Amino acid sequence: MQRWRAWWRHPEFQLGLREMAAVSPGLAAWGLMTGVTMVKSGMSTFEAVAMSLLVFAGSSQLAAIPLIAAGAPVWVIWATAFCVNLRFVVFSAHMRPYLMHLPLRWRLFNGYLTADLSYVMFTKRFHQPAADVGGQRDQLAYLGGGSFFNWTSWQAASLLGIALANTIPTQWGLGFAGILALLGVGCSLASSTLRRVSAGVAGMAAVAAFALPFKLNIVVAIAAAVALCLMLEHLQPPPAPFPSTKGKT
Repeated sequence: MQRWRAWWRHPEFQLGLREMAAVSPGLAAWGLMTGVTMVKSGMSTFEAVAMSLLVFAGSSQLAAIPLIAAGAPVWVIWATAFCVNLRFVVFSAHMRPYLMHLPLRWRLFNGYLTADLSYVMFTKRFHQPAADVGGQRDQLAYLGGGSFFNWTSWQAASLLGIALANTIPTQWGLGFAGILALLGVGCSLASSTLRRVSAGVAGMAAVAAFALPFKLNIVVAIAAAVALCLMLEHLQPPPAPFPSTKGKT
């Protein structure tokens, strides 16, 4: 309990809470709509609550829900959710140097809590892993504050949507707020020409393959973007070597 109070009072933890609170309303509205959608798609209250707490990935939930309702094959549901969440593989590779000093159980816990917004805000504040214990503590405190508020606001809104599913009409279009929030996240991540080009290709591929069943246009979009990035990286010239100083005084 004392350790938790120390974390709660840490300035970086409080900063993470405040900064996440400023950008979470859009995702909270999306969480509310996700909860409503899960129940109205035919899932029981228990199944919807379990999915909200265990999956904690709004985009993959919304991609999987219509497939579950349509009775799609399990492999299609798994493949779609896996492809939608592939970005977390990139996130985890980037976050590895920041968290490798932690025990495995805490790395797994942080992996569960870290979402798009908390990742973006953390990497914007801390461009490099800390080299000392104090700096590592500051970084973990900020990540914990942002992730805690993000998880709490999403789960509260999602569970509220599950509870009020029969009174909140889907025509409200609350999911559009989540789309706008994710659009902001995507624009924040498009920090290089290669990323911007891959995002554009993914969008065009998703539109071109929209007629495919079971939301497979998402898989096509991801595959097209990944293939393009691999090809462009392969075509890039290798970095120039540092000039040799051998023999110079």
